[in-house]
This record gives sequence, C-alpha cells and structure tokens, in this order.
Amino acid sequence: MSKTAVITARLDTDTLDALDGLAAVQDRTRASLIERAVKRFVREETEFREFLGEGERAIDRGEFITQDQMVAEIDRWKRTRTSAL
Repeated sequence: MSKTAVITARLDTDTLDALDGLAAVQDRTRASLIERAVKRFVREETEFREFLGEGERAIDRGEFITQDQMVAEIDRWKRTRTSAL
C-alpha cells in the first residue's frame, strides 16, 4: 500500500457545499473526491508541461515556422480553396 499524507486546503463555502453535494450523489467521501481531483490536476499539468517542453526542444532543433510563414500558408490555403469552388 502506498504511503499517504494529510494536507490542508482552504475552500470557499460555495465550493465546499458543491463538493459535499457531489460526494453525496456519488456515494463517496469528500476526501476521495479531493484526492481524485488532485491526481487529475497533477496528471494534466505534468502532461501539459511535457508538451511545452517538446515544443521548446523542437524550437531548439529549428523545427518551427514564423507567424509570417503561417499567415502566408493560410492565405495560400484560402486561395486554393476559393479557386476550387
């Protein structure tokens, strides 16, 4: 079994009431919902930071286009689409 730790957090009463409502509807404890929410947050933030890191590494490798190049590409695409109609 993994080790756990107790943490303290402050929530406004509206959020706490909503959390308690969700816990009741889901037949779960407040703590279990908070644990699930924190795990989701940590996972999503970690994945987002990895995504940003890959973008930064791509830039370092020179694998990018400038905004002007992107605008020109979109303009070319629009002209192609318009002439096809």
